[in-house]
Amino acid sequence: MANTPSNMIPLGTRAENFDLFDTVSGNSLSLKDLKGEKGTVIFFICNHCPFVIHVNKELVRMANDYFKNGISFVAISSNDIEKYPQDGPELMKENAKNFNYPFPYLFDTTQEVARAYDAACTPDTYLFDKDLKLVYRGQIDDSRPGNDKPVNGKDLRKAMDFLLEGKGLVEPQMPSMGCGIKWK
Repeated sequence: MANTPSNMIPLGTRAENFDLFDTVSGNSLSLKDLKGEKGTVIFFICNHCPFVIHVNKELVRMANDYFKNGISFVAISSNDIEKYPQDGPELMKENAKNFNYPFPYLFDTTQEVARAYDAACTPDTYLFDKDLKLVYRGQIDDSRPGNDKPVNGKDLRKAMDFLLEGKGLVEPQMPSMGCGIKWK
């Protein structure tokens, strides 16, 4: 299990548009289709990473808690499926159904989207405001496999609450930690 930190791209960065295959619905979805009324969370995840497995249930809880507040959620897997077939679209669909993902689980075949967002690890998390400007990037919370801290999404939840309440940016913002994206 590699410990790769996320790249902390500049706050205010505009979300890059994408059009990716949704492994659950079978449709092609764009950021324009998925953008939330008040905010949009984009997770870079995969099926096999122990860090993602550790937080999967909290990702679902957060999405269910914040959808009603106008924040949408999108999960993207960008891993090389030739070397990591367990992260392929069919198994992504199965994983999404097993965890009852209330958000689309998109496959980034070319890895162009991960590169556009400077994603480095799984999970890597980005929160954009209603204008698709970055207001938070980094860890969901400080729980990691084996550190006995609760998985509660406190960091991302606080950032979403700040966004919804118009309080500005939450500080500090700590990098996420996870398995490195499996590049081709």
